[in-house]
Amino acid sequence: GSLRAPPTSGAPPPASGASHPSGHLAYSQFEHGDVQNGIPGSAAPMQRPPASQPFLPGSAPTPVSQTSAFQQYGAPPASVQQLSNHMAGMTIASATAPAPPPAGLGYGPPTSVPPVSGSFSATGSGLYTPYTASQGPPPASVSQGLPLAQPPFPGQTMSTQRLPTQVPGFAPPTPSTGVGPSSHPPTTGAPRPPAMPGPPLPGQALAGPPSSQPNHVSSPPPPSAMSGLHPGPPMSGLHGPPPPAHPPQPGYQMQQNGSFGQVRGPQPNYGGAYPGTPSYGSPPGPPPPPKRLDPDSIPSPIQVIEDDRSNRGSEPFVTGVRGQVPPLVTTNFLVKDQGNASPRYIRCTSYNIPCTSDMAKQSQVPLAAVIKPLAALPPEETLPYLVDHGESGPVRCNRCKAYMCPFMQFIEGGRRFQCCFCSCVTEVPPHYFQHLDHTGKRVDFYDRPELSLGSYEFLATAEYCKNNKFPSPPAFIFMIDVSYNAVKSGLVRLICEELKSLLDYLPREGNMEESAIRVGFVTYNKVLHFYNVKSSLAQPQMMVVSDVADMFVPLLDGFLVNVNESRTVIASLLDQIPEMFADTRETETVFAPVIQAGLEALKAAECAGKLFIFHTSLPIAEAPGKLKNRDDRKLINTDKEKTLFQPQTNFYNNLAKDCVAQGCCVDLFLFPNQYLDVATLGVVPYQTGGTIYKYAYFQLDTDQDRFLNDLRRDVQKEVGFDAVMRVRTSTGIRATDFFGAFYMSNTTDVEMAGLDCDKTITVEFKHDDKLSEDSGALLQCALLYTSCAGQRRLRIHNLSLNCCTQLADLYRNCETDTLINYLAKYAYRGVLSSPVKTVRDALINQCAQILACYRKNCASPSSAGQLILPECMKLLPVYLNCVLKSDVLQPGPEVTTDDRAYIRQLVTSMDVAETNVFFYPRLLPLTKADVDSDSLPAAIRNSEERLSKGDIYLLENGLNIFVWVGVSVQQSLIQNLFGVSSFSQISNALSTLPVLENPFSKKVRSIVDMLQAQRSRYMKLIIVKQEDKLEVLFKHFLVEDKSLSGGASYVDFLCHMHKEIRQLLS
Repeated sequence: GSLRAPPTSGAPPPASGASHPSGHLAYSQFEHGDVQNGIPGSAAPMQRPPASQPFLPGSAPTPVSQTSAFQQYGAPPASVQQLSNHMAGMTIASATAPAPPPAGLGYGPPTSVPPVSGSFSATGSGLYTPYTASQGPPPASVSQGLPLAQPPFPGQTMSTQRLPTQVPGFAPPTPSTGVGPSSHPPTTGAPRPPAMPGPPLPGQALAGPPSSQPNHVSSPPPPSAMSGLHPGPPMSGLHGPPPPAHPPQPGYQMQQNGSFGQVRGPQPNYGGAYPGTPSYGSPPGPPPPPKRLDPDSIPSPIQVIEDDRSNRGSEPFVTGVRGQVPPLVTTNFLVKDQGNASPRYIRCTSYNIPCTSDMAKQSQVPLAAVIKPLAALPPEETLPYLVDHGESGPVRCNRCKAYMCPFMQFIEGGRRFQCCFCSCVTEVPPHYFQHLDHTGKRVDFYDRPELSLGSYEFLATAEYCKNNKFPSPPAFIFMIDVSYNAVKSGLVRLICEELKSLLDYLPREGNMEESAIRVGFVTYNKVLHFYNVKSSLAQPQMMVVSDVADMFVPLLDGFLVNVNESRTVIASLLDQIPEMFADTRETETVFAPVIQAGLEALKAAECAGKLFIFHTSLPIAEAPGKLKNRDDRKLINTDKEKTLFQPQTNFYNNLAKDCVAQGCCVDLFLFPNQYLDVATLGVVPYQTGGTIYKYAYFQLDTDQDRFLNDLRRDVQKEVGFDAVMRVRTSTGIRATDFFGAFYMSNTTDVEMAGLDCDKTITVEFKHDDKLSEDSGALLQCALLYTSCAGQRRLRIHNLSLNCCTQLADLYRNCETDTLINYLAKYAYRGVLSSPVKTVRDALINQCAQILACYRKNCASPSSAGQLILPECMKLLPVYLNCVLKSDVLQPGPEVTTDDRAYIRQLVTSMDVAETNVFFYPRLLPLTKADVDSDSLPAAIRNSEERLSKGDIYLLENGLNIFVWVGVSVQQSLIQNLFGVSSFSQISNALSTLPVLENPFSKKVRSIVDMLQAQRSRYMKLIIVKQEDKLEVLFKHFLVEDKSLSGGASYVDFLCHMHKEIRQLLS
């Protein structure tokens, strides 16, 4: 059975402020009444009033009889049955049209009823039944016999626009779904009282709730138990028994999808427990147990991901149409470039942007693009074509310098073109001239990538190069810390062994025999050792520079060499380094001089390149850039907390600037056993477009796989050097803000010494004029870089977006995953200058404004008690809560200062797929995996109550993979996966799963390999046994639950967001 332990403590107070004022009592007042999301009670059937009974908008909700006793539905175990702990049911109505959202967009099949002759207010009662894939087919909608599979009802032009979702109403449903509060005891077999004939007067009691409910006068009535959990279609707001078409699913013992939930512990801070008592702190008298929202009735990330996969995973995404919202990042789909850049290169927060800045300000939806200019493509998709225009270089607009692209308009028979960005007219150079066909298109349209595709490359001419001369191929310099810690841990030997074979895999252009990249080697502790590995030498030579205050490179010839030519000398050096330093006693290290040495070497060789630095400790030796240990946990939650994220000296910022000017990118591999100030050491890697990898408490036996996999991928991956990126936009908007690992010396150019296929730059746009619906808005990202063979290129990505004058169009075309990527980066930058609490409150406030604006301007009128979310943003609250609870914004006691600085930098250059799984990890039930197929088992939601102690689960977040083993897992499964005979013998020191010859072991290992292949870093595998000390760490990633550091559960945060939205609306 599943874990039935109640959460350890009650709900946390909402992030800002303590308990809810009385107006928000609606959250926890009523228990589920007669109908749960299951089978009708054995009490006499409830009678359904005639379906045609008119329900005028504004008429009072039908009161619902409610049991105060728990009603048994059949006889499941009492623990499952304790409905009292459930919060009122939530109406989920689709709020722009009486059609339910297309079947693929809900948290379950929409079981909604078409309007019955004008009997609805504009809000359709699109109630969804919370269903999951584990439950067999959805019930057919009995009322009209409509099959659920057909999304909108016939005759309604909804297409597959994303409709809004009404979240299960924390409060009284709209009149159209008419259910009112009621607290009077049920008259069990009686029909429901009919609706009151007209709207109640202020203060008039609603069909008999006790008059002690002060909040009924001013604020809407609280939700009834009935508001949205019946599995059958609500009959225009009338409650009858759930349709017979919905028998209990076999094997689910009356427990639809777990929606009766666990017995939950009391949640003290949410609302007074008495109907209607204002909850100021604690309610008077002994409270009955507070109720809680049913987690199955609120938007589920898993359901949204599954629906998108089934709706959009089978067809290729063709980019020919302006403003198309792509499938979610979690969906596996193919892209056909027909004029707009693939979503693998650019994703936007919205694909339909407001025409005016006033409208943008009103909605508060940030307009941003997450750009990954060198993204790797799956093998089935073609890489961008390389276009060579010869001496004259790419054709560009005379005024704004935008590059030729599919949106340029050719005029005057093809002799001139009008720029789609600035409208300036430019002569077509004679060599580029071509006639137009009868539609005004050039006749060579399909032969030229820059006229027909969204992404392509141009070969750059000398004028795009430094000092107008073509660059030399780049160099890689390996710089190894040989202090006592590094040698003793076996790290130095490991690196040297690995490099012997890895150097044969340096990146090269597609058709080249060997890589053009040259390599060099440095070791260091308090001093630096350079090595001459010239091919003509019999043995490598070492030169020591001990004057670290004035760094220079003691040799030019023989430091940077071709791997093939110097193979034997390099091999000899890599054999000797571990021996030379085997008995070292030197514990101190320098750091800045190491970077300076690499930079000087690249300058001397007149090339760009990358430094791979392997470093173990805080650089306290006397030298430039020397650091002190300033770690102080007492600063957390104070105004000085921001200093923990800032570098402790400006020295590294200046050094980074010099590195960028030379095209010297730094990748840093850290192996700390204690604080080493990632916030400062990370400045240069971060500003040069490099990467940081961190292996705390590195141990050879458990961590070497992860480190070696990271190193291999880092050395081999596609990378560009000396890169400059500029984003141009059509008139009306402009790029105003940039997030990522780069340096900016002016307001428009993003400069990166190195840029690899994993790096992402997030760009925010603001209006500087009006946009028009006709012409839409255009973005062009141009990246100038040197390829690994030393070729200077321009990579161009173009994207066209729609523009709207109606807010509803904006909200229909947003992409929540991209929005969260932007918001996380915005917040993570905010902690550098503001207290963490201020940053968290600002995030909550911005999202509340986004949702309140939708509610006010786009949703049909309905009671303020309902939380109504736009369909494509219904996961905004759950994902936002994950960002708020993340280690950077709300650290638990086990999170170190270095961890926070590391994650802050990491997230800042993540793409949308990476932030998605980082903030809402993927949780897979391994015991449900089909050993005969290649597919993954269906994911489940990140909450402890979804785990069963008889199962084994895998959780991944892009950095770690946890394998959680329940205490009562069958012994045969334990034997098959771990090769031991009982739960107690499983070692949690395993860093890889043992290779065993049985189907279950093979399946699980193939799942792990598949996940590793999808991520840019090799994830650390951690085995967690239920009730073991490591379980605390694992539970930290169950992000729908309360966190130990004070983060709210999803249910509580949703209530809190609703309260914030209501305050904004009132």
